[in-house]
Amino acid sequence: MRALIQRVSEASVTVDGEGLGEIGAGLLILICAMQGDTEAQADKLAAKIAKLRIFKDDEGRMNRSVADTGGSALVVSQFTLAADTSRGNRPGFSTAAAPDEGNRLYDYFADQMAAQGIPVAKGRFGADMKVRLLNDGPVTIWMDTAD
Repeated sequence: MRALIQRVSEASVTVDGEGLGEIGAGLLILICAMQGDTEAQADKLAAKIAKLRIFKDDEGRMNRSVADTGGSALVVSQFTLAADTSRGNRPGFSTAAAPDEGNRLYDYFADQMAAQGIPVAKGRFGADMKVRLLNDGPVTIWMDTAD
């Protein structure tokens, strides 16, 4: 699985003007299931993200996790994280999981974040979503379970 994690002061997602998910301080997690990804990888990624120390402590150092701060997570599916740009000018997405499996792992990942004690809001898999965020820092981290 691939994830792009952004520390945010607030974030929200809408589809056709309908508000689906909204959080205050926490993490916006753009997530993509890749071909061959498993629930075990989603478990590991959710646990790591929940403990990722990218929030400031009392001394201004990135030493606290979203769990430590009581923050939330907005989890948004984003198959374009699977983009292969190695040839030509049009990215290919053939390494992304098939839609049914991608949706299943997306939901599973969000559930695993919630199981870590993180309040979770979500987008809608496969929808044309509008995501708004106020990036805090900015702090943006790329994670890939293949690494």
